[in-house]
Amino acid sequence: MSVRVRRIYDPPEPDDGVRVLVDRLWPRGVAKDAAQVDEWPKGLTPSTELRRWYHAGEGSYEEFAERYEAELTAPEAVELLDHVRDLASEGDVTLLTASKSPEESHASVLLRLLGEA
Repeated sequence: MSVRVRRIYDPPEPDDGVRVLVDRLWPRGVAKDAAQVDEWPKGLTPSTELRRWYHAGEGSYEEFAERYEAELTAPEAVELLDHVRDLASEGDVTLLTASKSPEESHASVLLRLLGEA
């Protein structure tokens, strides 16, 4: 299983495999056709409330990750996470995010959870 995280602003690469946008909002300044996004599972993204709380600087990344993992126990999120795992079992998957710091974002939480399966 090969899953990695990249910024959506980086140009697509041949070894990206299935490109999955893991942000709730479409990234500014990115044309949908140029992004080459294969899937956009909005139910796998942090809730609007959690996203706003984290971006407001009200808590640490560790607390954000804990809260996000709790959200990922919802049935829709579990189903979508399993779907991405299935995609990864068939080939490469790239999780795309607009985050300036993907290593301290929800994408890194997803990457870790996908690697634990």
